[in-house]
Amino acid sequence: MILTITLNAALDVTYQVDGLRPGATHRVQDVRVRPGGKGVNVAAVLEQLGEPVTATGFAGPELGARLPGFVPIAAESRRTVTVVSGGEATLFNEPGPLISPGEWDALLGEFDRLAAGARVVVLSGSLPPGLPDDAYARLIERSPAPVVLDTDGEPLRHGIAAGPALVKPNVDELARLLGRKPDLPADCLTLGVPVAATLGAHGAVLATPDGVWRARPPGALAGNPTGAGDAFTAAVARGLAQGRDWPVVLADAVALSAAAVLSPVAGGYDAAAYRDFAGVVTVEEG
Repeated sequence: MILTITLNAALDVTYQVDGLRPGATHRVQDVRVRPGGKGVNVAAVLEQLGEPVTATGFAGPELGARLPGFVPIAAESRRTVTVVSGGEATLFNEPGPLISPGEWDALLGEFDRLAAGARVVVLSGSLPPGLPDDAYARLIERSPAPVVLDTDGEPLRHGIAAGPALVKPNVDELARLLGRKPDLPADCLTLGVPVAATLGAHGAVLATPDGVWRARPPGALAGNPTGAGDAFTAAVARGLAQGRDWPVVLADAVALSAAAVLSPVAGGYDAAAYRDFAGVVTVEEG
């Protein structure tokens, strides 16, 4: 079983519009509303892949009705709004609810119970107010299973120091961590843990003590890119759980993340495209 943790879950609203123009009135062509947050998206992709997965985290009263396995909190969970137009996505992310010390303790107890039976643990997304910057580091230190960490800023910095099995920053998150434009893959090798740095339309770089590899998607894709990184994380977690070699894990992750761009909402992927992409993604060493 793969366990995903979403400490800042959300109610995701996705709008599809013809064109996004500041100051204008827009007619929405399609509306999708679903539970979200990065770990929720990872779990949804894993479930579609047929991989045993359990998801938990924090959920307020409204979101808790949609996420019954989550630790209940008093405050309402945040909402995120994604406006998709012309193959580009504009996101509006609320900061999240204030978490009390008692709610954090309840989450730690649930984590200990579930992580004991996990092959891989995925920690994804931002931290809500009230949690310390080292919250993910504390979970990594408590986990009996290898951990994949996908977060940003100080939570990422603290998390790296706790020794996860792999971190998955995108290139912008890596730049914020370093305080400058990253030199890939050299900077990844200095972090002391395996790093899968996603590069958007340019694919990803994987740097580990065993080697460095690059992979690129099959070509330019138009769609909703907001869930691509979460699909990548899902593929990495599955690869770790199954003991696959790193180059195989990277190729699969890039193929799945490309197929996720073709899904109208985060947490999904185009199954036919995934089958096609899996045969054409190339991996280069070095």
